[in-house]
Amino acid sequence: MTTTRHAPALRALHTGLALTVVGAAAPFVDRVTTHALADHIAAGYPAYPQDRIDSAVSTWLVILSVIGALGVAGWIWTIRAVTTGKRWARWSATAMLALGTSVALTELLVRDTSGDTGLPGQLGWLGILPCVAGAVAVTMLWRGSARALRGASG
Repeated sequence: MTTTRHAPALRALHTGLALTVVGAAAPFVDRVTTHALADHIAAGYPAYPQDRIDSAVSTWLVILSVIGALGVAGWIWTIRAVTTGKRWARWSATAMLALGTSVALTELLVRDTSGDTGLPGQLGWLGILPCVAGAVAVTMLWRGSARALRGASG
């Protein structure tokens, strides 16, 4: 694997990294602007006093921060593996995509005790966007390898 051959995949990987950073920052921006997460929690639990809603928002911020930090680490790991031409980079990227997609779908679909999703839709869907970039990158990495194998055998 060479960096030049995988330049398009690396662009997709960097896009996924950027989207992950945006997704990790979005709940903090929401907390000081639109309050979508707090409003979502208040709608699901109308009897909650404001301090309990604030506590739930803080808990979500911690959870999403940890997930975001792990996601950033995964992107950096994968970018480094592809850039340095590690033979296992495609497999690692594929595993990271499966793990990231599982986490993003869980964030999007998990239901809490109110019966509603734990996160408001816009934050849940924002978590899916890096997975799209990851799927593009993984597809490019595997296609590039298939081309290289065809070229070596011909």
